[in-house]
Amino acid sequence: MPFSLLTALGTRRAGGWLLALLVVLSSCSTSQTLTTLFQKTTPHEDYARALDRAGLRNAALGQRWQAAATQALRDSLVVALPVLETGFFRADQPTAASYRYQVVAGEQVHVRLSLQPGVAPARVFVDAFTLAPGQQPELVKWTATDTTAGTLDLRYRIETSGQHLLRVQAELLAAGRYTLRLWREPSLSNFPVRGRGDQAVGSFWGAERDGGARRHEGVDIFAPRGTPAVAAAAGTITRVGDTKIGGRVVWLLDAVTGQHLYYAHLDRQLVQAGQRVRPGDTLGLVGNTGNARTTVPHLHFGIYQSGRGAVDPWPYLHRADPVPAALPASAGEYLGQWVRPRSAKPGTQFKLTGSRTELLTSSTPLRVLGQQRERLRVELPDGRRGYVATRSIAPAQPLRRLTLPADVEIQAQPAPVAAALAAWPARTPVVVLGRASGYALLRGPAGQEGWARI
Repeated sequence: MPFSLLTALGTRRAGGWLLALLVVLSSCSTSQTLTTLFQKTTPHEDYARALDRAGLRNAALGQRWQAAATQALRDSLVVALPVLETGFFRADQPTAASYRYQVVAGEQVHVRLSLQPGVAPARVFVDAFTLAPGQQPELVKWTATDTTAGTLDLRYRIETSGQHLLRVQAELLAAGRYTLRLWREPSLSNFPVRGRGDQAVGSFWGAERDGGARRHEGVDIFAPRGTPAVAAAAGTITRVGDTKIGGRVVWLLDAVTGQHLYYAHLDRQLVQAGQRVRPGDTLGLVGNTGNARTTVPHLHFGIYQSGRGAVDPWPYLHRADPVPAALPASAGEYLGQWVRPRSAKPGTQFKLTGSRTELLTSSTPLRVLGQQRERLRVELPDGRRGYVATRSIAPAQPLRRLTLPADVEIQAQPAPVAAALAAWPARTPVVVLGRASGYALLRGPAGQEGWARI
């Protein structure tokens, strides 16, 4: 989806803007204000400050860039993980894509952004936020990548269950396609029983024990006697002992999170207190010691956190999502295009943020911002966004062709206060691609598009 600098800024002004943009890019990497010396900032925030210093934030493109970043936090779309979507950056219209999703404490979110080969060097900002009802989004993880790198790979652990938001935005004048993969995975780097996985867990958190006198504070992972029980994270062995309930036990202090990992019912212990271990190192062998003498061999695995006590280990171990596979070769065919609901249907249910839906007429044009396997991320004429099923739309074929009877002002949106793009003279041949709010979406003879009252 190539866009040229001259198209975005106009031939006469391109040189001046390009020079200013180079100043911005330089200052992002080498300049620091007193504020940034004492306050931790993100690459996205540093770039916004650099726009200010270069005098571009108050220019039209700079304002649209910042407005897109703000809108992404306010109007994020709810998605179910995993996500696999292709989208694009436009040089003439700064945008930001955002995705809102549920997370559970103990999971790890994996973000992979792949950029189309051959895209001119530009930076892409990826920011993850927590969302709490009635509060401002709070940043939890961020990064930036140069498109020359090809792929960004970002992981972050979930500390508290709730909703998160991911924002993807490129710097000014960036153009080209990208593919986003977003999925959940366990935060512990190793499963605690060698050769086993989720399917080996046979008893879960909260199950009754001793006739209901207590609750199971962990999970039981079943495996033959003598199967290695391994370190699920790097850390230090804090205790090796023998207890009435746990039998032969090992405690491991996670070096990264500070949480304690508990291994019980071991047949043998193969480490000592104070020993440092790496993920995958053998700590002991699966057995049925302690109060598990009457059961088949298994490992009782627990997680204990300071100030919280025992927590459910399942999200720390469970692979909730498959790694999203590649999209079919046809994916992206609608990117950047105008589409409309198929005329064979009386309307299309358009999913907005949250649970609201609305009925679209067959003449409503939608701009395609992203494409998944079976649905499209689209933008309504008024700027709101949502998803529609791919099968429910069709390319926006001309509703009619006409010649303008008089000079017409072309606007960026179908609204009285929308920015004026151009003035098309009388007798200009145009096609009507759609209608909304009393305006017509027009395409001129050179492919230029805009809204007008005709």
